[in-house]
Amino acid sequence: MPRRTPFTATTTALGVMVLAVLIPSAASALTGSEANVVSAVPAQTQPVASPEPASATPEPATASPSSAATPSASPKATRPVSNSRPSRSLVAGRVNLDFKGDYIGWAMLDRHTGEVVAARNANQTSSTESMIKIWLVSDFLRRAAESGQTVTPDWLAKASDAIRHSDDRAAQALYVANGSDESVHRMISMCGMTDTSAYPSWWSRTQMSPRDALKLASCVADGTAAGAKWTGWVLSEMQQVEGSTAAADQQATRGGGRWGIIDGVPSTVAHTLAIKNGWTAIGADSSWHLNCLAISDDWIMSVMTRYPVENGLQYGADVCASVAGQLLPRA
Repeated sequence: MPRRTPFTATTTALGVMVLAVLIPSAASALTGSEANVVSAVPAQTQPVASPEPASATPEPATASPSSAATPSASPKATRPVSNSRPSRSLVAGRVNLDFKGDYIGWAMLDRHTGEVVAARNANQTSSTESMIKIWLVSDFLRRAAESGQTVTPDWLAKASDAIRHSDDRAAQALYVANGSDESVHRMISMCGMTDTSAYPSWWSRTQMSPRDALKLASCVADGTAAGAKWTGWVLSEMQQVEGSTAAADQQATRGGGRWGIIDGVPSTVAHTLAIKNGWTAIGADSSWHLNCLAISDDWIMSVMTRYPVENGLQYGADVCASVAGQLLPRA
């Protein structure tokens, strides 16, 4: 998210090296504790971000039946996880980063084998920022389809803006129409999240871990989030995210989000990669809360960070790209 808040404090910079471990299955119990192994210990409360609060009474998540709009193309068939194909994407080993910040966690899922590679602290949470917008869009569209309601061009435009341009006002409208916090609770339940918690009336302050971010992306990729009618449309919008980290592409309530993991993968993968990043400079802790999420045909990856605002937006984008480049095999 492009929003920025006044900077009021100084954050101590820390250097971090993260070790990757290979977990037998994405569904397996993840055990361990702090710094370098994925942990099933309940996530600690983390600093949170502050989007515009919900200011309207929740409305039904349905759109006007007039002026019908339909997906611009037939939804892509959802490919189930298959254990018969070997992994072509994951590399177990170290992710070495001279990271200066308060928090970095990451996780990666092989969609063919179900194997997960993750940082030891991949159970710890941070605010989702705009990363959660793919759920708000998917929840709205799925519920409209389930209730037989037509999604009007206006609502479809809001859904597109929330993903392509990370528009906060569009996301807020979808959030309220979804029943506000009820939508976040549905996400936690439907996607099987274990570390995530809602923050009353503020969608971007939702606390999520990198391993739960994998579940969010999987929920979108497998059709659970948006349903059969709209999954292909949502993934297509994620492939068409626009804008860079440049100041000219960053406005008060929307901004460019085509950076991060997508810059660390081979060009043959990047052109079909579905992504949604989240980013806000938070005054309360003088930190960027910056997250990257990506879905390919072969894998899903999440990187979540908090670091001093003076490092800039591009710093976080480069960190996400570096993690992706180290996790993926070289061409």
